[in-house]
Amino acid sequence: MKKIAVIFPGIGYHCDKPLLYFGRETAKECGYEECINLSYSYSGGNIRGDEEKMQEAFQVLYAQAESLLAQVNFSQYDDILFLSKSVGTVISSVYAKKHAIRCRSVLYTPLRESYGFPAERGIAFIGTADPWSNVPEVTAISEKCGVPVYTYAGADHSLEVGSALRNLEILRDVMEKTRQYLNS
Repeated sequence: MKKIAVIFPGIGYHCDKPLLYFGRETAKECGYEECINLSYSYSGGNIRGDEEKMQEAFQVLYAQAESLLAQVNFSQYDDILFLSKSVGTVISSVYAKKHAIRCRSVLYTPLRESYGFPAERGIAFIGTADPWSNVPEVTAISEKCGVPVYTYAGADHSLEVGSALRNLEILRDVMEKTRQYLNS
């Protein structure tokens, strides 16, 4: 079985930060030998709370993702995984829908807009203190779309709580659930 994982980062949360680094390593251990780490950038400054700037950032980043993935022939793979973080969850969802890609989706700290194009199969993780999301709303939408969502009390947009040891416990739990999902 030929498997591929595509890693969609957030703004300022690149593929070597903890959730995406260990998510990618977990995917490799689950047989996703080929991994594509996307890297895109947006220099428009602070966008939180500004719908117009958020839409502009999405458009800029989505165009970069389209360009970076233009040469990938997804039809040659039996199992496709989109592993994403923050705005990357929106980009991956829109990309999968636009290109009719049947894929698994792991959504780390998804935004509300990620569910405008829900994945056929997915799992999500969010912190209750995530300043980028209306957490009850995102949780409800995720559940309505049939995407199991795990919440972490007091965790921010990086699923961190300010204690290194607790952060590691959360990260371990997220990766254990990610592994279970990928092996199901």
